[in-house]
Amino acid sequence: MAEISEPVNPADPTSEISKTHQAPPQVPASYFDPETMRTTKPGLKRLFLTVSVLLSFLLGFPFLWKSVEIYRSPLPFEDMDTLSKEIESNPLQFPCQFQAIFIDSNPQSSFSVLNPHYLHQSILSQMTKLTPKTPQCGTCSSNFNLSVTLDFIGGDCTQSFPGNPSCLYKCGTIPAVDFDFGDEEGVDDVLESVLGDRCSGFGGKMYSVVVVNRDDVQVVRTVVGKYRHSWIVGRHLEAETVVERVAEIFVNVFVNGGREEGLIHGEFMPVGSDGRIVLSFNLLNANPRDWIYDWDFQTIDETLLPPVIEALEPIANISVESQVLYHTPKSSFSSWDEKLGSYVFSVKDLPFFVNSNEWHLDTSIAAGGRSKILQFVVYVPSAKECPLLLRLPDGQISATNGFITPMWGGVMVWNPSTCLKDSEDKLPGRHMISTQDLHKVFEVFMGQFRQLFDLKSDSIYVGAYGDYNLLTSEIGFTEWELDVLSRKHTCFNVHSSATTLGSLSRLVQSLPRMIIMDEIGKQVKFSLESAKLAQLNSTIGVYDASAVSSRHARSLAEDAFFHPSIMSVSYYSFEHCFAVYSPFFLPVAMHVLLAALREWKRYKQENAKYLLWKAKVKVAS
Repeated sequence: MAEISEPVNPADPTSEISKTHQAPPQVPASYFDPETMRTTKPGLKRLFLTVSVLLSFLLGFPFLWKSVEIYRSPLPFEDMDTLSKEIESNPLQFPCQFQAIFIDSNPQSSFSVLNPHYLHQSILSQMTKLTPKTPQCGTCSSNFNLSVTLDFIGGDCTQSFPGNPSCLYKCGTIPAVDFDFGDEEGVDDVLESVLGDRCSGFGGKMYSVVVVNRDDVQVVRTVVGKYRHSWIVGRHLEAETVVERVAEIFVNVFVNGGREEGLIHGEFMPVGSDGRIVLSFNLLNANPRDWIYDWDFQTIDETLLPPVIEALEPIANISVESQVLYHTPKSSFSSWDEKLGSYVFSVKDLPFFVNSNEWHLDTSIAAGGRSKILQFVVYVPSAKECPLLLRLPDGQISATNGFITPMWGGVMVWNPSTCLKDSEDKLPGRHMISTQDLHKVFEVFMGQFRQLFDLKSDSIYVGAYGDYNLLTSEIGFTEWELDVLSRKHTCFNVHSSATTLGSLSRLVQSLPRMIIMDEIGKQVKFSLESAKLAQLNSTIGVYDASAVSSRHARSLAEDAFFHPSIMSVSYYSFEHCFAVYSPFFLPVAMHVLLAALREWKRYKQENAKYLLWKAKVKVAS
């Protein structure tokens, strides 16, 4: 049987409280006030627990902040902004070296009373008039050296030169050569062997103009060669007229490339932002029911294009592709001309000639990303509109029967040798474009390619002081034209990279929550280094190296600005982040903070009561 015990009476809580406020035996009851005193020291347990909870929140805040932190690779914002401001304030200038060589066989001519110093000052003054007062990016402006040589055959030779003597003409070299000025190509090659670049490449390229005064030449003729020299030959040449022509060749031809102004605004060359060009050659058969034409493009790809690609290598990385398409009618209409005996389309029809719905030209896999695709189209018309000719605004028929579209490419209409349609009951004949016709097509393409690079397509330059004959090069670009393209390309690329980096700097600094990967930091760093290297190379006159460095600078800057990690994330401000997380943590944090403050206030009050009682005890004792 279970044991039964009597219940124990619990302690009376009022008695315990009375014991706490009850006056001790050594203190009279009249000295003890239960409202303002207490005999025991207040405990720290409640305060410790409350403060512990508060500290846990405070210690956890850095971990929370770290968990929502955005990784940002450090970027050289100061260098990026400095480069942008520097390019804007100080356009990129290149050093150039010019030399004018006067050759005369008649000691009694007008040149005999002149001296190199006078000619030097005259040419320099004329060049100053032709040069814009505001420095133009990509030109020499006032950053050039000019030397003048006056060489009499069998007589004296005097020179005026401020530059490096080793780069200049050596007296007596040209008169020793028997020139046949009827053979311009031969004269050009001989002058190249005599005036070839003697310098190591520093200080800019050397451009020469040779003035020959000969009695056996009746008409004054000015020719610009395919290298870096020109010549003026004539009888009884006047010094003033010659000085004007020499200065015009130096400034308007060798420096500006035959353009009226030195600076080309905007994206002046069809080069992708990654420095790549894809040449897409297309043979279009409008109606294969009439005839089908094919071509041996491998001949062009292996023999004609490699020299062009190699010459333009400092400016762009060029790749080539080709294709043959069928059922590709044009969008515009043509009309029959009885006098010409052919169908004619005018310049007004050019915007509608390219049929974007039927001409599926953009099929390149190699042209992914930011590469530039230039389309070159050979259009074979159908039998219903063959032959098809292009009428120019002046009423003349185009010699090339083609046209260009800036930043897109060019089109050439190629009419078959016979435009008689086969009978409908026969299968369409298959033909191959002959090698001779293929070379003619390539010549037209090269002319269009030069126009896309903003170079002259004809062989005559009409200047203010005369007409100049421009010799062409086998590769399509002369050496002085390649120098112009390198300078302009460097100028545009450095300006574009500086603008892109400046925009990236402002964008990143305006969005503190933007993710900046290490790869972006490296691209920005290498872009700045390439831009500075391009500036250095341009300062010392290394044109090709400056073009390559500027191309890399622009490509890296574009890669950094359009990095996928930047484009794929939506960024928000710190205020937005606070608004998202505050509803979860702010109410609890406020309650914990208020509880800690309230407990600390209670502890101070109870401790003050205890200290007051201790003081009473001390006085009573």
